Amino acid sequence: MENKINKLIQKLVNNKTIFGVVLRIERADGEVLFDGAAGELRKDSQYFIASTTKLYTVAIIMKLRAEGKLNLDDKISKFFGPEVVQRLNVYKGVDYSDQITIQHLLSHTSGIPDYFGGKNTKGTSLEKELTEGKDRAWGLEDVLKATKTMQSTFKPGQKGKALYSDTNFQLLGRIIEQIRSNTIENVFRHEIFELFGMKDTYMYTAEPDQKPAAMYFMDKRLFIPQAMKSTRADGGIVSTSYDSMSFIKNFFSGRFFPKSYFEQMMTDYRNVMFPLQYGTGLMRFKLPGLMTGFRDIPELLGHSGLSGAFEYYCPAKGIYLTGTVNQISNPSISYRMLVMVLSLIK
Repeated sequence: MENKINKLIQKLVNNKTIFGVVLRIERADGEVLFDGAAGELRKDSQYFIASTTKLYTVAIIMKLRAEGKLNLDDKISKFFGPEVVQRLNVYKGVDYSDQITIQHLLSHTSGIPDYFGGKNTKGTSLEKELTEGKDRAWGLEDVLKATKTMQSTFKPGQKGKALYSDTNFQLLGRIIEQIRSNTIENVFRHEIFELFGMKDTYMYTAEPDQKPAAMYFMDKRLFIPQAMKSTRADGGIVSTSYDSMSFIKNFFSGRFFPKSYFEQMMTDYRNVMFPLQYGTGLMRFKLPGLMTGFRDIPELLGHSGLSGAFEYYCPAKGIYLTGTVNQISNPSISYRMLVMVLSLIK
């Protein structure tokens, strides 16, 4: 099996769209099924985990819930003044912003537009500008300003509706900072990285910092340090496949919050980006039978990022998978790889 997986990832590296791959697979009991890399990346390479960072934010939010510091049905107006909340969700001319809860932010059901992928007043998106190499920094005020120029497409919590929005997690990050009276960087470091011995993991803040492997957009290396330090709670962590494995295993083992919370987190999945769905703070990857020739490809729970990074748990096989394909233009490559890998593991 190891040889087959190694051949698979080596073959993925074509030096046209994929220049490096890292993959680590473990069973729940710690048995390492695979630990390898191909192309430019090494087994111990540090890389941007991008939106997989959101799972770390979820871990802290759920921990605060367990401590009684917040409830999922708390309105965000409990943590922010009207200057922040107003006009976050304006749908058909009505401002529904005062109805938004933490639950809505976690599940991407707030209806708040996406400051990162949504079209701005220039008719383009921040994401597109960055992939063109136009690096720039932003803070929460900039995020809110951009978001409030965009139109919402549904009311908070509207049945069956969801919109993947990085704005949700910018707000969750600030809520964490307010409750902990600390920066999100320090909270992550003290309550996650140091606790689990994740020595090669940190939130990207320093410049110049070229430790993380350069991300690619098609065949172009992207160096966007200003942007990467600005994503913070929605996408700013640098890690390794080894450290990521430590986090994802502790996340699902109940080290952060009671395992009973998963009953709610793993329900009411809604489509966000096919074939990805979102529960409460959890991303779910599950291909329909028509796309797999009706082969049984089990679901994956966890999170992935625009960079092609991923941290997933496969309940049906009792395994965890971490790594990256380090390609922004086509993150679906990582899912195709994972589907092939799952078919090799009994």
